Amino acid sequence: MTKRSTKGRVEARRGWYLNGVKRAADIGTSLVAIAAGAIPIAISSLAICVESHGAPIFRQERVGKDGVPFGMWKLRTMYADAEANVESYLTEEQQEQWERERKVDDDPRVTKVGNVLRKISVDELPQFINVLVGDMSVVGPRPVTADELEWFGDDAAEVLSVRPGVTGWWQAYARNDATWESGERQNMELYYVRNMSLLLDLRIFFHTFVAVFKLTGR
Repeated sequence: MTKRSTKGRVEARRGWYLNGVKRAADIGTSLVAIAAGAIPIAISSLAICVESHGAPIFRQERVGKDGVPFGMWKLRTMYADAEANVESYLTEEQQEQWERERKVDDDPRVTKVGNVLRKISVDELPQFINVLVGDMSVVGPRPVTADELEWFGDDAAEVLSVRPGVTGWWQAYARNDATWESGERQNMELYYVRNMSLLLDLRIFFHTFVAVFKLTGR
């Protein structure tokens, strides 16, 4: 068997899994998650509105499969003007960390309610709407912004060859410990893309619950 025919078989199996089994699992899981998460989302939304002004749910623009942009739904965990007025909240050192990692230690923009939601990952529940409509998958590389995509360099097209996920290899196994600057984040996301399978997805899915119960989100 030639290398070309072997590669063709591998790509065919990958396509069958992505568009068949994985998509069917995404639809079923998202329907269950949306139904089960309706009450937690409603309660969280009320708590957000009581603590600070602004809509409790918002959309962030991310880069999706094949480079197509989409709006990712999230519960608001920061003050409503946090992104527009970064300089008014962060110190110079914190701004430098934000530019590098898109995360800040002890971020003063995060509300008290938002901090709790992040710890238990409830803020990400609305993303199952994105899964249902086909923007995202339950498991995949985390959705990136246009700026973050540049960290992948020549591998950008490869990481965009699959739908981004609510959770993934990086999310479940490294969470906040693997950064863009060190290259670990990119390597973990690409590892998933290159080794994606049903067993790997199941492993990530169940390990995500372990990460959530450890309250490592921020």
